[in-house]
Amino acid sequence: MYANINWMESITGSPIFIVLIGLSVVTLAVALERIWYFWKRRSSADDTLERASRELRRGDRGEARRICRACSHPMGAVACSMIDSEGLEADKAEEQLQISLSQQRLLLENNLGILGTMAAVAPLIGLLGTVWGIMRAFHDMSTTNSAAPSIVAAGVAEALTTTAAGLIIAVPALMLYNHLARRISVMLTVAENNARSMRLELERAPAGAKGERRTDGITGDRDAIEIVDVADQLETVSAE
Repeated sequence: MYANINWMESITGSPIFIVLIGLSVVTLAVALERIWYFWKRRSSADDTLERASRELRRGDRGEARRICRACSHPMGAVACSMIDSEGLEADKAEEQLQISLSQQRLLLENNLGILGTMAAVAPLIGLLGTVWGIMRAFHDMSTTNSAAPSIVAAGVAEALTTTAAGLIIAVPALMLYNHLARRISVMLTVAENNARSMRLELERAPAGAKGERRTDGITGDRDAIEIVDVADQLETVSAE
């Protein structure tokens, strides 16, 4: 069907086709980058929540923080912010949660707008190339003083290739954009729910556990030593 179409002439003779080739390269590069990025952040949020909650119930906040930091899922960073915001007022802790979620959203949505733009623009550019090609076909028909169907059909067929190329770029880009947008929404919802569950575990977790790291830099062991020193001083005074 396309045997009579001179593809090289169509590509080199149409600036619209060259633009579409550039768009296809950009779309492919962004798609591969986003797929690889989401592949790296595929850790199990539920498993991380279970392990971190177990450490919190034991009173080891440092280990819980380490487990959350090692999680590549957005839940890891959000849960770390919840642990760090322990002791803050409820409204400040909620603000810290929203800030952390917004930071993760920016990372997940990076370059995603390019896919949406390509999905919307590529068909329009392809249609522009078709109009351009039809105009050239009629111009060639006028210069040859011939209205033979073979001349018109060949020119129109070459013109329609730009529309086909635009659709070939737009359809996969739109499908990938919708898939990643849906995945971002799910990942952030899971991260928020697990972070709120982590906050509840923090409220129920025992305080002053051995080796626990606190925001003021004082450990539970140092508190225990100070208590023992005070007790020794009281015993010395009593003996005197």
